[in-house]
Amino acid sequence: MDAASMRVVVVGAGAVGGYFGGRLAEAGEDVVFFARGEHLDALRRTGLRVESPKGDLVLSKVQATDDVADVEAADLVLVCVKAWQVPDVATTIQPFVGPNTAVLPLQNGVEAADHLAVVLGRDRVLVGLCKILCMIVGPGHIRHMGVHPRVLLGEVDNRSSDRVRAIMGAFERARVAVENPPDVGVALWEKFLLIASLGGVGAVTRSSTGVIRSVPESRALLQEAMQEIAAVATARGHALPGDGVSRALKFIDAMPEGATASMQRDIMEGRPSELESQNGAVVRLGSAAGVDTPVHRFIHGALLPMEMAARG
Repeated sequence: MDAASMRVVVVGAGAVGGYFGGRLAEAGEDVVFFARGEHLDALRRTGLRVESPKGDLVLSKVQATDDVADVEAADLVLVCVKAWQVPDVATTIQPFVGPNTAVLPLQNGVEAADHLAVVLGRDRVLVGLCKILCMIVGPGHIRHMGVHPRVLLGEVDNRSSDRVRAIMGAFERARVAVENPPDVGVALWEKFLLIASLGGVGAVTRSSTGVIRSVPESRALLQEAMQEIAAVATARGHALPGDGVSRALKFIDAMPEGATASMQRDIMEGRPSELESQNGAVVRLGSAAGVDTPVHRFIHGALLPMEMAARG
């Protein structure tokens, strides 16, 4: 990978892909958005707009396509689709994943890298996650509402590598906080502990983060959900720090009063969601590891009828 520039394909131009892809393009990286539908039309017609407390961004012209034939082999592929779309996307993106391409998933959940590796090969795939609170306002229009944007990434086995350093350099040039944690698997589960619990409790209660954290009963439910994920992570070989739950609650206490998780918004608005990749995954992975997860089993069961309706 060239230290001075990087060819980046952003797969999924929604909130996450739009924000981080936009910042990389603004910084001069060679970014192509692989998108579809209204987002693709808007990107081609008027470009990309990002509202952010870190500074607004308007790119009147961006590279965007839905045809794999238009995309050359990339240095970096950012996979920013919803978690449940990853297995299908892995097959779609094969044509522009070359021998020197690094594929970085930035989904909620803990299984995206495994899904990608099945199709693309383990040596092509990194483990990654992002921390940001953002949403789609409209086609080609993203709003960053809170949380200091950050990308964490690493090799599956946590070894040091030139490609990780090169990718970090690209994000640094884009003034995006980036980190290669000592154990990226632990970092992935730490985020999962927060987002799956908050999204699940938020969807069940139909309440904002500010309400959930201030009502003692819903706050207790949130804490119990986090403790279950910590137990599953440990059973699967990713022992989280002893203060992981308390730090997650502290993070939630600092979030904007009206914040909601993306899975919660999808369920409440009748769209297909990441339920199976979040609360469903906790139940499934917990069962395989011999860990009971009654809170997540309740959340999954309560939300499943709405998920099924959204999927027809």
